[in-house]
Amino acid sequence: MRKPIALALIIFILPIISSTLMAQQSKITHIAVYVKELKRSSDFYKNIFQFPEIEEPFKDGLHTWLNIGNNLSLHIIEAPWEPVTINKINHICFSVTNMDLIIANLKKQGVEYEDWPGNKNSINVRPDGIKQIYVQDPDGYWIEINDEY
Repeated sequence: MRKPIALALIIFILPIISSTLMAQQSKITHIAVYVKELKRSSDFYKNIFQFPEIEEPFKDGLHTWLNIGNNLSLHIIEAPWEPVTINKINHICFSVTNMDLIIANLKKQGVEYEDWPGNKNSINVRPDGIKQIYVQDPDGYWIEINDEY
């Protein structure tokens, strides 16, 4: 009589234990960007966004790690270049505290910006009042910059 009860308990409890073990929390820790020239791309992200460089564990000259805030990092990785499909819909977004300062820095660095439809030197305003612009990094990846900070 004890075997059927034990078996029934195992059948009942095992799914609960399994789902509890599998229901772990996850979080984003970094974004990796594949680039053609490490220095050129690293300089872009450091100069435009003022992201500080952090220790790079690989020490192979093919990676740069930048602190992008909120316990997140940007991993810039140089590898043999292969064409990639680039579209504005697929972008990274960085929020800033002062849109005027970032636009002034973009102009100083000679980086063009545009609104969502593609109008040069224009700022897009979302229905909720958030201002946003779009720039491309040296490899053509789209970056949204907004003031939702």
